[in-house]
Amino acid sequence: MDRRVGVCVKLSMGTASGLLMLAAATAAWAQEGSNGGTIALDPVVVSGGTGTGPVTGYVAKKTTAGSKTDTPIEKIPQSVTVIGRDQLEARQPQKLDEVFYYTPGVTGAPYGYDPRTNWVFIRGFDASQTGIFLDGLPLYQYAFGSFYVDPYALERVEVLRGPSSTLYGGGNLGGILNLVSKRPTDEPLHRIEAGINSWGQASTGFDFGGKIDEAGVWTYRLTGRIAGGGYETDKARGFQGFIAPALTYKPNDATSLTLLANYTNMDLDHTGGFLPYYGTVKPTRFGRIPRDFYSAEPSDDLYRRSQAMIGYEFKHDFNDAWTFSQNVRYAYLDTRERYAYPYGYYNPDADYGGGNPLPLTPDNELYRTGFAHHTTVNTFSVDNRLEGRFDTGPLAHDLLFGLDYKYYAINQMQGLFNATPLSPTDPVYGAPQGGVVTPYLRQKYTMHQLGAYLQDQISFADNWLLTLNGRYDRVWTDSTASVGNANFNGVEGAFSGRAGLSYAFANGITPYVSVSRGFNPVIGSNFAGQPFKSETGVQYEAGVKYRPTFFDGLITAAYYDLTKQNVVTPDTAHPFFSNQLGEVRSRGVEVEVQANVTDALKMTAAFTASQIRIKKDTDPTVIGKRPNVVPETTASLWADYTFQDGVLQNLGLQGGIRYIGSSYADNQNIYKVPSATLVDLGMHYKYKAWDFAVNVNNVFNKRYVAGCSGIYSCNYGAGRVATLKASYTW
Repeated sequence: MDRRVGVCVKLSMGTASGLLMLAAATAAWAQEGSNGGTIALDPVVVSGGTGTGPVTGYVAKKTTAGSKTDTPIEKIPQSVTVIGRDQLEARQPQKLDEVFYYTPGVTGAPYGYDPRTNWVFIRGFDASQTGIFLDGLPLYQYAFGSFYVDPYALERVEVLRGPSSTLYGGGNLGGILNLVSKRPTDEPLHRIEAGINSWGQASTGFDFGGKIDEAGVWTYRLTGRIAGGGYETDKARGFQGFIAPALTYKPNDATSLTLLANYTNMDLDHTGGFLPYYGTVKPTRFGRIPRDFYSAEPSDDLYRRSQAMIGYEFKHDFNDAWTFSQNVRYAYLDTRERYAYPYGYYNPDADYGGGNPLPLTPDNELYRTGFAHHTTVNTFSVDNRLEGRFDTGPLAHDLLFGLDYKYYAINQMQGLFNATPLSPTDPVYGAPQGGVVTPYLRQKYTMHQLGAYLQDQISFADNWLLTLNGRYDRVWTDSTASVGNANFNGVEGAFSGRAGLSYAFANGITPYVSVSRGFNPVIGSNFAGQPFKSETGVQYEAGVKYRPTFFDGLITAAYYDLTKQNVVTPDTAHPFFSNQLGEVRSRGVEVEVQANVTDALKMTAAFTASQIRIKKDTDPTVIGKRPNVVPETTASLWADYTFQDGVLQNLGLQGGIRYIGSSYADNQNIYKVPSATLVDLGMHYKYKAWDFAVNVNNVFNKRYVAGCSGIYSCNYGAGRVATLKASYTW
């Protein structure tokens, strides 16, 4: 164990032990009255029943995703999934993309385990760059200018499937993720935890909240977590942590101001790698590359991230009918990376030794390329909303006016350096790597986006709800490059719209239909230097949402048909350039069950069957074929049972099974990646103020490839990992 990891693991576990002992002593003292009695603690309550508050068990009632107002989920004319804190605690995801293992229509971690960033596809389209929002504001990402959010910092995660431009401006046409931060609490909250997993990674977290003054005008929340240690990949180590303070000022029932901040730091080695199809998916002459193979160089492996965010949410009720809200956030990112990564097998007799699909040397060496970048990002977002509730004759309106602005600026250098080959069967590390980085890109890119939008949720005839949305955006882009061909600028306007109609039966069944049109700005230019136009898309969706009257649950089913135009495709006449001639169609069926069946039993179930096809492309051989990476079929089932009485009282058993359908490594659909079925198990126990939990993912240690973005870029899914956690609440 290197010194960095040894220090961070000792610090993590030592801090955890100290905090736990301090908590136990403090809680014991606090619970003793002056007469030796016991003081009962009230349960924690945070804005219960709102679209940003805690979820009771596994079933949310309201959401802000899909409306930007506190709206019951069944009244949103699109598919919505809300994953609350109880589900997050039950499954213990270490990264955001692991949250969606049991969510329909969403593919999480398609490139395997990567601690640096998160990868998520929704309805077949990559949401990682333009589909992640935090507290309703965009976490826009370009190239390596991506922001990282730890799931421990979140109260809930919301998935809105389908185009969302009518509310959020440009975004992934397959859908978006809205991450909801933990917020200040009215009741006292004191929680600390410590954990360790079978990879040798330890963690410590804390979550505090409550009133600052007796009247509750000021309340706070302070959340943080650090983690450090090893990974499944041999030799890889890392340390990361965040702290997120929040403060609410509420002088009266009509006005509130909540400040939200977050600082995150990461110092990691690289895991996994871009491995060849032959040697991972298919065996080659030596079999398969080991899952724990470390493809970088221990002495020349760097990934460092420092990011900070600060913003606020302001809300004022003018009266019972009209409310003004404003969300603001500024974020800064500085990230540096340098490592050697493989690109096919090595051919020592070729001028360019990489890009070979099969091993050619006696020890099966992989060709490696040295890559480095330094990226800084400054981004600012503001969203102003005015909501009014009124009647016009037989029509009841919930009207929303909005004006938002987004600024994103990235300054990046990307370059290459020489790296030596490496054998996956007999790796020998320590060979000197090329120290000088040769830049191939030095770019400054800025985007300004200004949008105005209108939404009217019209209720009539007791059970009908008509939802109408309209929006216009103006986008300004500018790119200058001192190195590399990345000079372009442009101005573009775009209209978005949505119309939805639903009918709520008295038995809890709500069928709906909707049509939505969206757009997504695309960064880059063609060979002629013309900037790319925004991607556009139209989706038709019909579904039903059922909230049973005899148990606490939500059952949803939807059919959708989504077509995306202006997809960027390779320029066959000019290598290293692209055109915008592509079109992809995604259609399918999604079914989801979220249920608090009884006080003891909670469960989720999900099923997705889709058909994703390339309709237009500069390469005629891919037309009618499936895009690579994404499976078309997924299914999952998760259940958690906690004994309510008897000798096993407070003992919980949980487990899940998830099926990941087959995918392809190429758009010609020649290289198939097989399906995989994985089993996860867990157990938890509550003893007084203590909670203990153990989770085991991929119980049977199944070897599988999570996905391939090419025949030289395949990634193993994570093997079996067990996580043990203890927490104390007072």
